Amino acid sequence: MSSNHATASSAPHYFVPGPSKWPMLGGASLLLTMIGASAWVNDIAWGPYVNYLGLAGILLVLYFWFGDAIGESEKGLYSERIDYSFRWSMSWFIFSEVMFFAAFFGALFYARAISMPWLGDLDHKLIWPDFAAHWGTVGPAGTVQEFTTMTPFWIPTINTALLLTSGVTLTISHHALRAGHRGMTALFLAATVLLGAIFMGFQVYEYMHAYSDLNLKMTSGIYGATFFMLTGFHGFHVTLGAIMLSVILYRVLKGHFTPEHHFGFEGAAWYWHFVDVVWLGLYVVVYWL
Repeated sequence: MSSNHATASSAPHYFVPGPSKWPMLGGASLLLTMIGASAWVNDIAWGPYVNYLGLAGILLVLYFWFGDAIGESEKGLYSERIDYSFRWSMSWFIFSEVMFFAAFFGALFYARAISMPWLGDLDHKLIWPDFAAHWGTVGPAGTVQEFTTMTPFWIPTINTALLLTSGVTLTISHHALRAGHRGMTALFLAATVLLGAIFMGFQVYEYMHAYSDLNLKMTSGIYGATFFMLTGFHGFHVTLGAIMLSVILYRVLKGHFTPEHHFGFEGAAWYWHFVDVVWLGLYVVVYWL
């Protein structure tokens, strides 16, 4: 987050905000969300309402908390040291997301490369003689309904082209901002958000196709579980990234950021490029291999 009006020399040595109510309200909203979710999965009638109330509280806290940070930035309270803090914080956040997806890719690798061949070896043929150790398995016990696996054609390939193109448009937008061309910055940033929205539309269609035409569901054994887990969480991250970039677009149109100070833009761009890289891994591992 950066100011359009102040320089690093005019900002405090290191800005320390005063007492804030947002951490406490955010924690209370998270607690309310989990209480509602716990009641919901146990079929308690008030669970969904409490869950939605907690989620609404989280969104409000994020809106006002980030609004305070943006206001502080625009008032020139953030020095270069604060900028470094933001950069390190965003770097560690993205690292935690890398570990998040690494765990899911690891689960897919274990199921596909270790446990499935083990269940199909000679010893287990005596227990499950009809089990075929090929990916897309319905399991050794025959309790999973038959389904059709996903292929890379054509929606996943189109989505790959969309995300790669969005990475290019975002990079062009960033270079335009650094060159002081605000109109071009906004145009290519809007194109990035639009490409992300189209990606999500195609993914929704793909899920509908999987459920209705391929009988591929979350309950379709380890294949269905890992497929929807990886692609679903990635889609959630694309949605968050598009929201982040939409906020940045709004700020660009409001006149925020300068060619020298625009970490708010850069942080959202880092996140979007991370989402692009994760998709490339998904495209190869989930759809091709």
